[in-house]
Amino acid sequence: MAKVRMRDVAEHAGVSVRTVSNVVNGFSHVSPDTRAKVQRSLDELGYRMDYLARGLRSGRTGFIALAVPFLAEPYFAELAQAVIRAAGRRGITVLVESTAGDSAVERRIIEGGLTNVADGVLLSALTLPAADIAAKKPDFPLVMLGEHSVGDQFPRVGIDNVAAARTAVEHLLEQGCRRIVALGRNGSENGRQRTEGYEQAMSAARVRRVNWLVVPVEDWTREQGHSAVRELLEGDGPLPDAVFAFNDALAVGALRALDASGVRVPEDVAVVGIDAVQESAYTHPPLTSVAPDLDAIAERSLALLEEQMQAPGGSGEAASGEEPQAGGVAAAPQVATPYRLVVRESSRRGPLPE
Repeated sequence: MAKVRMRDVAEHAGVSVRTVSNVVNGFSHVSPDTRAKVQRSLDELGYRMDYLARGLRSGRTGFIALAVPFLAEPYFAELAQAVIRAAGRRGITVLVESTAGDSAVERRIIEGGLTNVADGVLLSALTLPAADIAAKKPDFPLVMLGEHSVGDQFPRVGIDNVAAARTAVEHLLEQGCRRIVALGRNGSENGRQRTEGYEQAMSAARVRRVNWLVVPVEDWTREQGHSAVRELLEGDGPLPDAVFAFNDALAVGALRALDASGVRVPEDVAVVGIDAVQESAYTHPPLTSVAPDLDAIAERSLALLEEQMQAPGGSGEAASGEEPQAGGVAAAPQVATPYRLVVRESSRRGPLPE
């Protein structure tokens, strides 16, 4: 079967070859009606983009890379899906890489380890020390995702981590809880920020800090949440009246431990998480959680990445219009995206909102 060319699609749709090219490459200056007509012809004729030829002409691959710590964790899987949706609307293909939270892998990526296959990189770092790359200036399009900070020379998109944690704890305080466990402190920047939000909310409510209520874990997993809460329940201290888990995986593990010990949720112990992954709506009882706007994270990060890709040379320059820091170096954009508290049965001591 002969290969379908853009010229064939143009004749079939009754438009110019340039218009077909604009639709295929995702350019915005095509009317919706014309775009729909061209897309029907593309589908009917079975046109397939020749990515190698496009790359040779433009110097670009048409791919971006998304690197996340763990694809098996629901939050990162759902984030990847949001990025893929947003990139698809732009005619961009996403290559997904798992770093396993290894700082050496994250460092390799931030030093350009994926630029041989991708025009730009979205990186959700987990363990990369900011001090290790303080002097590093990205020479390729790069946007950081999430709350792990590696300095403001890199554009970053994520929620206000401290404020999100504070929102979760304030909700528990409003339910009358006072012995609130902070489940998830570890050596990560995420852990530090969520601990800070917890402490801010408790201090504002004039609730005295109790060290044993701040429970450390190694990893934010279901297993760690289960074992940490089980050990807490088996200890000599009084029963806490709430658990603020630093992510939904920890919260799911906590719910299992509480149920196995005969502790009622939320009557005895209320539970709140962060991430609002799809699984959280189907736990027993359904989990209250802080929901980041993943679509907003995907859209804003891709917009920042495209801005760098379209800059002269396609380098990782800071966005135009940014105020320069001391020494004339412009700070990269640090974008805080929306989040909301999704209240469900795991925390609400009273009627749920309509």
